[in-house]
Amino acid sequence: MKISTEEILKKKILDVQELVRDYEALSKRVKDTEVADLFKEYAEECGFQAANLRKLLQKNFPEN
Repeated sequence: MKISTEEILKKKILDVQELVRDYEALSKRVKDTEVADLFKEYAEECGFQAANLRKLLQKNFPEN
């Protein structure tokens, strides 16, 4: 089964959005502030990745 570039981008956007949610939730659950801050940073980085993937998807597949 061959997956199109469009489908791959959509899947990766969902994957990285899930990581954002996971890291945000974990940052609120852990007691260690160093770990919590790192998780917040990771959530932000994943958010940037999601935004870049969305831009690429919209640029190459404007119907999305």
